[in-house]
Amino acid sequence: MPSFPSSRIRNVAVVGHAGAGKTTLVEALALCAGAVTRLGRVEDGTTISDTEPEEHKRGISIATSVVPIEWTPTTFAGAEPHKINLLDCPGEADFFPAVEAALRVVDLAVFVVSAVDGVQVGTEQAWRLAARLGLPRMVFVNKLDRERADFERTLGQLQEVLGEGVAPLELPIGAEAEFTGVVDLLLETAITYADGQATTGPIPGDLEIGEHDVHDALVEGIVVADDDLTERYLDGETLAVEELEKALALGVDAGQVFPVVLGSATRCIGIDRLATLLCEIGPSPLDRPPVVVEAGNTTVEIPCDSSAQPLAVVWRTIDDRFVGKTNVARCLSGTITPDTVLVNGRTHSDEKLHQLLQLRGAGHEPMGEVTAGDLFAVPKLSGTGTGDTLAPKGQPVRFRWPKPAPPAFRIAIAPKSKGDDDKLMTALHRLQDEDPGLEVRRDDATHQTLLGGTGETHLGVTLDRLRRKFSVDVDVADIKVPYLETIAGTATAEGRYKKQTGGHGQFGVCTVTIEPMDRGAGYEFVDKVVGGAIPRSLIPAVSRGVEEAMGHGGEHGFAVVDVRVTLTDGKYHPVDSSEMSFRMAGSLAFREAMAKASPVVLEPVSVLTVTVPLAFQGDVMGDLNARRGRVQGTEVDEEGNSVVIAQVPEAELLRYAIDLRSMTGGRGKFSTEHDHHDVLPVHLVAKLTPSD
Repeated sequence: MPSFPSSRIRNVAVVGHAGAGKTTLVEALALCAGAVTRLGRVEDGTTISDTEPEEHKRGISIATSVVPIEWTPTTFAGAEPHKINLLDCPGEADFFPAVEAALRVVDLAVFVVSAVDGVQVGTEQAWRLAARLGLPRMVFVNKLDRERADFERTLGQLQEVLGEGVAPLELPIGAEAEFTGVVDLLLETAITYADGQATTGPIPGDLEIGEHDVHDALVEGIVVADDDLTERYLDGETLAVEELEKALALGVDAGQVFPVVLGSATRCIGIDRLATLLCEIGPSPLDRPPVVVEAGNTTVEIPCDSSAQPLAVVWRTIDDRFVGKTNVARCLSGTITPDTVLVNGRTHSDEKLHQLLQLRGAGHEPMGEVTAGDLFAVPKLSGTGTGDTLAPKGQPVRFRWPKPAPPAFRIAIAPKSKGDDDKLMTALHRLQDEDPGLEVRRDDATHQTLLGGTGETHLGVTLDRLRRKFSVDVDVADIKVPYLETIAGTATAEGRYKKQTGGHGQFGVCTVTIEPMDRGAGYEFVDKVVGGAIPRSLIPAVSRGVEEAMGHGGEHGFAVVDVRVTLTDGKYHPVDSSEMSFRMAGSLAFREAMAKASPVVLEPVSVLTVTVPLAFQGDVMGDLNARRGRVQGTEVDEEGNSVVIAQVPEAELLRYAIDLRSMTGGRGKFSTEHDHHDVLPVHLVAKLTPSD
């Protein structure tokens, strides 16, 4: 594919709920453009977008694929070819971070909505994010040839759920199995399809009257943003289609108009129309506002200019066990050629871009240059990852890239084969390079390796990839809650350690008093020995013995905290006493005193912030009460959602991501932060097992 000027580049994210037909739509666009010779099927694992075995196994997209096509719009004579970079985004909620990344590097989002299922939660979430980013949007209503497909119902849902500005550019000809084409409301013509071939003709009589009404409403909605067009329209002048399209393009770019087009991806109905509209009314990189980058403590606006200094941002990383790491980036400004040297704004190290690649699904081809606004890939950069900015030397700027959201769901993993710990960690870190949403950490309190992500599907795919790409099998276990123990009373006990085995023996006696301290105070050792009952040099050994006993756990086996230990008396032998004997004596004394000081178990408590539509507030609060939560307050955010803040024991939140998604139909989100430890009720202490 040749190099294209910025004005004829279209970067388009194809987004929507899982199962709406996004991947099939991208496949159909590629077929119409001649990029592929046959229409692949998701069910067969033959699409250009879904390249990973895990995608074929589950029949879903798990990462964003780039599929560039070349298209020459056919509405007006003399049109030049355009390059459309299609980004096929996942629809499963667990892979929404990939959608977020894609929406930050495109100029238009096409929302695919099933005419059978209507507007679903995945569409709503992506729409809200695109609105926050100020991203232009349009809608493709798919699957109009399916049983129970209903365009009018779907359009009503779009206008109700997505808000003002949703305007149809087309009407369907026929319904369900009889769906054969579309009515173009701007040109007021009918386009019918047979065996993938389009034929233009007059509007069928049964649609003509209703079409005129929808056409007039569409034109009124388009001209309202242009005073000159409005005046001419009110004067009864017939406006040229070219003028209406230009006004429509301005409305799309401003985020005021959201065109709705329709078709069937599996039968290639309306696909050529969509490609043409992407070129004619979709914004180019030149139409979008300058990007904002950080330069030290200030911000700088960088316009899309191919003659400026080169600047790029990495939005995805692919790690192949044979090829190595490949970074996928957008050129924000300038023109990049092979062997260009840029500086990583995070690491401040030079990166030489030896080779520039054009990705198309799993394949690639070399690029001679990359102009401002285009997407490209670079293999084998040493220290560059997702979110990094590549800038000219002497201009250390950084694109604002958000940090990954904290994991919503975690599992505990361990390698099945002994000795594979290092292999496991190496593999996990390589997967993190591809998927910044993964979290890997070692819990020192429970001695478990925790793998965190967005949900069960996300982590299930990660384990499959561990096995396939790195030959690492793991066992999955329940997460242990890091309980602690402390005391509620005061007690005194003597620890006596005496051992005689011939020659020098071991002898140490100490008396300690233990008492509770404030929550979070930790451990305090007080020396009140008088009269030389224990030599000064051996007293620290008593403290070490106490600390070891606290670490090994109290009555229930959990580490002991928030205790003051006072050493009051003891006995020693001038020959047989040693540091070891008094360390053992201190440990024995503490254990005995602990048993008499009313020990209690402490459980970790988190601050939970749940954001849900107002309709689910009552259900969420009732569920939190059932989880022993204490609601601290509620508020309404700027989008009209209810925000519930509560303190909830961590043991009650281990599967909250799954339960909240089920409770709210995927419309809820939450975050947690450890806050404090509190006393576990006695009736629950009895249910704890040693594995806890």
